[in-house]
Amino acid sequence: MTFNLQEWLTKHSKDDILFLFKGEVSSTLIADSLEVIEAKLEEASPKSKKKIYNVLVEALQNLYHHSSVLPEVKDINEKGKYAICILSKNNIGYHVITGNFVTNKQKDFLTKHLSHINELDKEELKGLYKDILDNQEFSDKGGGGLGMVDIARKSGSKLDFNFYNYSDNYYFFSLNVNIVE
Repeated sequence: MTFNLQEWLTKHSKDDILFLFKGEVSSTLIADSLEVIEAKLEEASPKSKKKIYNVLVEALQNLYHHSSVLPEVKDINEKGKYAICILSKNNIGYHVITGNFVTNKQKDFLTKHLSHINELDKEELKGLYKDILDNQEFSDKGGGGLGMVDIARKSGSKLDFNFYNYSDNYYFFSLNVNIVE
């Protein structure tokens, strides 16, 4: 069975949705979205607000810098760097869910990188973060792998990720970050 973007979106839109974006991510969209999200988090504790905001900044920047350009997204008839970002709340806490298209090469890198991050405890994550800052050369897209490490550190939870085969050359990458209140 092939991946269906609308089914994925429906499945991940069951909780209380505070923010939902679908489309191409731009720097203007990031700034505008963060402003809207900040207003929606009135009920959250100051500590939760800070965690959510920090995770969303990194997640949106990752979508902006690392989404692959597709000729056309079959399910929605759009072209470009299509991405999804959802902020939802349930009785446990908040969830930041992102989705975007990646190449086979990106999938391989992300699988190794995220699996490694998930193996580390809090202190080891801090050490990895410092190592990357001190030793990593930054890519032409501005990152050296810091974003996902920072998301894991700020959220305090493991990164729940999946890849869905979309076509011969692309996967849909889904990241679900839990922020327990």
